[in-house]
Amino acid sequence: MNSVQYPTRLPCGNRVLDLAQTHVMGILNITPDSFSDGGRFNQRDLALRHAEAMVKAGATLIDIGGESTRPGARPVSPLEELERVAPLVEAVSRELDVIISVDTSTPAVMRESARLGAGLINDVRSLRRDGALDAAAATGLPVCLMHMLGEPTDMQDHPHYDDLVGEVSSFLDERMQACAAVGIPAERILLDPGFGFAKSHAHNLSLFKHMQALHALGRPLLVGVSRKSMVGLALNRPVAERLYGSLALAALAMTKGARILRVHDVAETVDVVRMIAAVEAAE
Repeated sequence: MNSVQYPTRLPCGNRVLDLAQTHVMGILNITPDSFSDGGRFNQRDLALRHAEAMVKAGATLIDIGGESTRPGARPVSPLEELERVAPLVEAVSRELDVIISVDTSTPAVMRESARLGAGLINDVRSLRRDGALDAAAATGLPVCLMHMLGEPTDMQDHPHYDDLVGEVSSFLDERMQACAAVGIPAERILLDPGFGFAKSHAHNLSLFKHMQALHALGRPLLVGVSRKSMVGLALNRPVAERLYGSLALAALAMTKGARILRVHDVAETVDVVRMIAAVEAAE
């Protein structure tokens, strides 16, 4: 398994994430149109109970999202997103012992979520919306920067790369520099290769195969491939039948040095992580 050198202590609000080990991040979409679980948890009590179940199953982080970013997803107004996300962040912060990650590109959601107890900003747009860099810096929270070209509405319109891994790496490096310019140091940054975002099936497979190259950026990797189309296309499976393919990728991501696995199926992925960790710890 890859040995990557960076500080392993990541302060996340009032909690600390130990990056010496791999963590499972449970997905909690409070949207009507997310590709896998849209509409299932868009009532606060149901969402809170699902978060509780994921924590009991071993999730270290819960990633709360109020805007679908699936291909072709419709934009959501800042107010609508805030009304979805804020009450749940507040409830999870109050009731559960877990790091709250907020899956958002919206400055107002970043600021309010931080005030209510969030510990991480997870932005698929890498803080490129107007005001997002300043808002993220003001929270003092760590951020996850993800590679994506364009917007969810058009990101899958014939994506092209001359040097896939090199261009993904250069993009993430440029966004890290933009963060540094507003006072977000590298020590507060996680990186996400952006599987399924502005990438063909062949791009996704190749980027996954060569993921280790991104360790040259010196920051921990967050990998989100749970139930995604790269699993469906490789195995010819609909969304509901992608568990085993997702677990295979989770195991492979862990052996390639990923430190956070963003997943729908927490209990099953936690078993994968624990089993690999047990073998790696053996004499």
